[in-house]
Amino acid sequence: MKWLLLLSLVVLSECYIYKVPLVRKKSLRHNLNHHGVLQQFLKKHSLNPASKYFKTATTMMATQPLENYMDMEYFGTIGIGTPPQEFTVIFDTGSANLWVPSVYCSSPACSNHNRFNPQQSSTYQGTSQTVSVAYGTGSMTGILGYDTVQVGGIADTNQIFGLSETEPGSFLYYAPFDGILGLAYPSIAASGATPVFDNMWNQGLISQDLFSVYLSSNDQSGSVVMFGGIDSSYYTGNLNWVPLSSESYWQITVDSITMNGQAIACSGSCQAIVDTGTSLLAGPTNAIANIQGYIGASQSSNGEMVVSCSAINNLPYIVFTINGVQYPLPPSAYILQSQQGCTSGFQGMDLPTSSGELWILGDIFIREYFTVFDRGNNQVGLAPAA
Repeated sequence: MKWLLLLSLVVLSECYIYKVPLVRKKSLRHNLNHHGVLQQFLKKHSLNPASKYFKTATTMMATQPLENYMDMEYFGTIGIGTPPQEFTVIFDTGSANLWVPSVYCSSPACSNHNRFNPQQSSTYQGTSQTVSVAYGTGSMTGILGYDTVQVGGIADTNQIFGLSETEPGSFLYYAPFDGILGLAYPSIAASGATPVFDNMWNQGLISQDLFSVYLSSNDQSGSVVMFGGIDSSYYTGNLNWVPLSSESYWQITVDSITMNGQAIACSGSCQAIVDTGTSLLAGPTNAIANIQGYIGASQSSNGEMVVSCSAINNLPYIVFTINGVQYPLPPSAYILQSQQGCTSGFQGMDLPTSSGELWILGDIFIREYFTVFDRGNNQVGLAPAA
């Protein structure tokens, strides 16, 4: 009897999935608009999502533009230190570092966000290593330290992370998040820092070498990042597995993008990055301009592509075919509806010509398709979200 009990406990521990609830909040764009500074911001900063993935896409050296997080709405809470100090972060599959503001930071952006205080943690270990992540608006500079990071019930000990000392751009003052927790591959981590997920797996804290993401279309609750397992109640049908074409970002090959059976982009295949840290669907400027034309989107004074809300019911599905499987996006997914009106969820980006055609499948795609990020097999699993 005792043996059976022990066995069932082992089985239970093997299947345990650690869940981090994500809360949906108003985006940075919304906050800037609400405070009357969006126009001023847009005059100063041109948004180019490509600069997150290409170090030479802009004049900065290694740019990781924080403007890319402008439309992000999903945030989770982690704890760092002993006792844990709480931070609201973006769980970002498009970057690989963990960083939060620290008490050493006096930039305006740090003043109204949670700041990590190493002196209040009994497990903190400092280093003399500095970290600098260049953003489109300046650099986030800081120091690297080690501490215990609490993520959804997992105590990830001896985790390296960045403590910011300066943060770029006063606009971050309005950001609804404190820091960023990167979930991409270690190969793209700044300063060679071990990412949180790698550290969890190396320490045997999770039973499967994967994590999965469910983004609810519900305004407030239901969204979740799950570590160490797959909960089938979050999707319908079967997971379709797509091999990665690069182990850096979560990069895959898309066969085609069609509308009404006609190729509108990506004819003859293209590359795409599945990125929880990008809210929209981004693609090459020309292809996106064509799509905006097809769906009748026109640019407003604050740079958004506006669509008539009454047109939504008449717009076609846009179909991404990936590894032979069709993933249709209905207009209700790619048109964003709010009290202010309706906007297109497509965004153009300027790419270095040598890179070919690249698309970013952000939250608009992930809301429709539950996504498994399988590090053990270097693949992504997709299924219609429940």
